Amino acid sequence: MQDKDIKDEVLEEDINKDEVKEEAHEHEHEHEHKHGGHTCCGKHGHKHEEETKKLKAEIETLKNDYLRKQAEFQNFTKRKMNEVEELKKFASEKIITQFLGSLDNFERAIEASTESKDFNSLLEGVEMIVRNLKDIMTSEGVEEISTEGAFNPEYHHAVGVEACEDKNEDEIVKVLQKGYTMKGKVIRPAMVIVCKK
Repeated sequence: MQDKDIKDEVLEEDINKDEVKEEAHEHEHEHEHKHGGHTCCGKHGHKHEEETKKLKAEIETLKNDYLRKQAEFQNFTKRKMNEVEELKKFASEKIITQFLGSLDNFERAIEASTESKDFNSLLEGVEMIVRNLKDIMTSEGVEEISTEGAFNPEYHHAVGVEACEDKNEDEIVKVLQKGYTMKGKVIRPAMVIVCKK
């Protein structure tokens, strides 16, 4: 009876050992599955921590680069806006400087005619100034609008109508004010009277 008890104890102990081994094997298999099919060495946590730190550092660098570029762009924009304002302020400087010579000539002509009372010399001086002004305008791409022939609403502004025997319908009869284009763009239409029968 005693021998039978001992055999039962040995048999139970063997069964318990097998169960422990099986559990250990299952746990090991599960651990390998979680770590890419290889036995875990306990260093994975450390490796992931290093990768996380590296990524955080890269993100911080990119963020700082972005903020720096944004600040540079804002400074560039402000600088360009200031330059544009400065250009607007002095955009007419060149043309005004050119007209100053004509103004000087006008003043000299008036002064000379006042002293001499010579109307002809005054007229000659004014004509010379007009020529000079037209030369300045031509150099800036300004051209006089033609008022010969039919009325064109693109270039002419009709301020009245007039019956005229020697003109055709809608033909320009009289020019009240000359018109001009600058580099192809109408900057002032010609003010005209148009023939209406």
